[in-house]
Amino acid sequence: MNSSPHKLEETLPGDHYLDSEHLLRERDRIFHREWFCVGRMEGLEQKGAYRLVNILGESILLVRDSELHAFHNVCRHRGAELVPSPGVDEQQGQFVAGIRCSYHSWNYALNGKLHSTPHLQVDKSCLGLHEAELDTWGGFIFVRLISGSATLADSLAGAATNLRRYPLADLHTARRIEYSVDANWKVILENYNECYHCAGVHPELCRIVPAFRKNGGADLDWENGVEQKAGTNTFTMSGTTRRQPFPGLDDNEKIRHKGELVYPNLMLSLSMDHVAAFTLWPRSPHRTDIICDFLFHPDEIQRPDFDPADAVEFWDLVNQQDWRICESVQRGMQSKMFKTGFYGPMEDWSLDIRNYVRNRLNKD
Repeated sequence: MNSSPHKLEETLPGDHYLDSEHLLRERDRIFHREWFCVGRMEGLEQKGAYRLVNILGESILLVRDSELHAFHNVCRHRGAELVPSPGVDEQQGQFVAGIRCSYHSWNYALNGKLHSTPHLQVDKSCLGLHEAELDTWGGFIFVRLISGSATLADSLAGAATNLRRYPLADLHTARRIEYSVDANWKVILENYNECYHCAGVHPELCRIVPAFRKNGGADLDWENGVEQKAGTNTFTMSGTTRRQPFPGLDDNEKIRHKGELVYPNLMLSLSMDHVAAFTLWPRSPHRTDIICDFLFHPDEIQRPDFDPADAVEFWDLVNQQDWRICESVQRGMQSKMFKTGFYGPMEDWSLDIRNYVRNRLNKD
């Protein structure tokens, strides 16, 4: 007897992945209004340290004073960039004695207050730098450009609870790989959120985690962790490593893999000894830059024989497989025959991406 056909839910229409107008709406309703992850705290510990990032056309200056601030990279006098950044999406540096605009030498303290205006007497109290909201979690920095009522804790939802035993704030970046992927940011999130594709795209990964190919990747227990092959406990070619588990993990977390998607742009894949942290930076409807930081415990990094290559090389292989298939999807959607795609039952988490985007684009 034939089984009943599966119900297929429609994805967002194709133009949501292809048109610049849709990305502009997402910029205004999602990326500038939600808590956007701009990377790790590392490199911003010292007073005067800064990092410049570009969030869909808005240049933001992260500056360390007694605390961390996020300022719009624009002088209050005539609008010049405080840190010139022609064609640069991210850069780091160190302010020596405040923030000086190179145009007319208006000077700002590290906390954003206007300090001096050569040859001009002005009311400095109302001409400080424009500041954006900033919060941190687990060693990650989040910025919100348009104020809202939802806190970062609200946005983290279950991720903070599910990952509470992982010492994320203590981890250090041992290696970074930067990718430029010719695909829409939603295509990448949808791919991350399902394992229906894993059997055909990731043979090496499925040898370590056979559950990824069972029933099309359905019924995976992400809350408690996905079970790995017996005798394996991490994401390397062999599934093993000499590194010790993070302190504080429970027994399941020492042998299982966890993954979390923090909307709109942070993907976390966690093994017992390392974390692959992906921040997505949409640049156009057809291009997304991805920064992949490989995080390890400082005790392991300090070991004389520490070498992250086993994890980094494995992840780079898996990542490249994902990016290639996402680019293929992006090219395919440009066909005049493509109107919408479909989600199967095992892709219900990808369906949530559709709901996330729709809910925010339709808000008043």
